[in-house]
Amino acid sequence: MTSDEPRRAPWPRRPRRLRRLGRALLAVAALAGLVTAASVVVVLVTRTPPAPPAGLRFVQAGDVRTRYLSWGDHGSPVVLVPGAFETSDAWQQLGAVLGTEHRVFALDLTGQGYSDAVAPFDVDHDARQTLAFAAALGLTGPDAPVLVGHSSGAAIVGLAAVTAPQEVAGVVFLDGDALPLDVGPGPRLLVEPYRTALVRLALRSDGLVRRLYASQCGPTCAPLDAAGVDLWRRPLQQRGTERALLQNASRGVIPAMTSEQLDALRRSDVPRLVVWGRDDVDGAYTPASPGSTAAAIGAPPPVVVPGRHLTMISSPADVAAAIAPLLRRS
Repeated sequence: MTSDEPRRAPWPRRPRRLRRLGRALLAVAALAGLVTAASVVVVLVTRTPPAPPAGLRFVQAGDVRTRYLSWGDHGSPVVLVPGAFETSDAWQQLGAVLGTEHRVFALDLTGQGYSDAVAPFDVDHDARQTLAFAAALGLTGPDAPVLVGHSSGAAIVGLAAVTAPQEVAGVVFLDGDALPLDVGPGPRLLVEPYRTALVRLALRSDGLVRRLYASQCGPTCAPLDAAGVDLWRRPLQQRGTERALLQNASRGVIPAMTSEQLDALRRSDVPRLVVWGRDDVDGAYTPASPGSTAAAIGAPPPVVVPGRHLTMISSPADVAAAIAPLLRRS
């Protein structure tokens, strides 16, 4: 380059670029402010949860005033333990079938439904509540119940059997492997008020509740009507349930049994059984999950029944038949 040629600036129009960047940052800040303001409004407008339905039954189980349902008045006892985002209402179909020959009870776990929300909301506390619930109903010693745990409830009944094997006549893992489930970084990254606003908005969507139910229950289940949507949604809208849900979401992991606890269950004398939906292979589960779960806890080969994840709703008669031999042994 000769001395007469004009020199080119290394960063042409830098002030213009900086102005554009500044405007973009201001737009992002304005959008964040609007989202924050909208989230605060949602939280304030929805701060009063719907009232619990009338006629609920409770019993004091340890440190938790526990809501429960029951079926049947004779035969050996069974306690049904729900999974995540479920309550005792999820067991109505299976409870009615089992109740023709057995005394059947289902509970709402603490921080999940209409039972008192008493921290900590983890598998150890849930197992203690389950054992205390059985004891409060007189289901101990020779009258100890078979525990049936659905999904993450499998970890609860498994840990209860390890903790107090003399108070458990048998355990059934129903569509659950008791292993940790990492729900990903999304829930951990959300902060307040966005997390609460998002949860409340999601629960208020009838369409979302219906789609989630249909995906878990499968094509043999009737679609939820308005009463069915309320049956699943209202317990999750209770103030204590929401608090527990948000605390667990911040951890990002659904509690489960440790490898040492699973090994202790495998070596125990408590009868064990795995029952699984034939099409329950989405998400955390694979076709190998039923067999690997049975091997991990020292159970016989798994019993596979029709249905997806909510087999106690889609196939109650099949599930009842699958666990009948264990109930006769008790």
